[in-house]
Amino acid sequence: MKTLGIIPARYASTRFPGKPLATIGGKTMIRRVYEQAKLSSLLDAVIIATDDQRIFDHALTFQANVIMTDPNHLTGTDRCAEVARQIADYELVVNIQGDEPFIEPASIDLIIELLQKEAPIATLAKQIDKLDDLLNPNVVKVTLDEHRKALNFSRQPIPILENIAQNQWLKQGIFYKHIGLYGFRRETLLEVTALPQGDREKAESLEQLRWLDKGYPIFVNFTQAKTISIDTPEDIRKVGSLR
Repeated sequence: MKTLGIIPARYASTRFPGKPLATIGGKTMIRRVYEQAKLSSLLDAVIIATDDQRIFDHALTFQANVIMTDPNHLTGTDRCAEVARQIADYELVVNIQGDEPFIEPASIDLIIELLQKEAPIATLAKQIDKLDDLLNPNVVKVTLDEHRKALNFSRQPIPILENIAQNQWLKQGIFYKHIGLYGFRRETLLEVTALPQGDREKAESLEQLRWLDKGYPIFVNFTQAKTISIDTPEDIRKVGSLR
């Protein structure tokens, strides 16, 4: 099955305008993401999907495949769906986060492996080993069933360990961080982006809850890869010494 990687790249950002064009170690973030994605052994093609002419023009300077999309999309998933509607040659689609300049190609391949086994939606999780991450609402948590299907996503710690002090939770239970990398069968991507928002999605600002609530199974592969997301200019300074 042919597989397409799509990198949504939006210029406007409340916390970090122009983030895709921010420079890390002499290369822009969007270029780093694109070049890392191209190293995936299971992707047949990679496309940058942007809403801004500056990003479009920059992508052409390093010979990237790039397409202009509607500036009114609410999520990167919606932007991916627009591309998937235009390009029907690919049965599988991976939404690659444009703010992870050091994404490991193997992580993308883990997503595709699940899709090849007929998962309609696939994502990744990593065991949490720091209490700060467990309690941080910006770190999304996921619970799984015995078949590695997602049961729930939340910004709060899940599951709650009753009658156990919080500082003992990681010693007494297993918790998983959700890694925001998604893969879809093309028809599933088009279906879920046409669904109306539900109450749980609105409450937690997590679009994957819409898919779960409408009965779409989300299969999860485990990863040990270190993820570094760039959300603010300060994050750029933090990673500057790493690469």
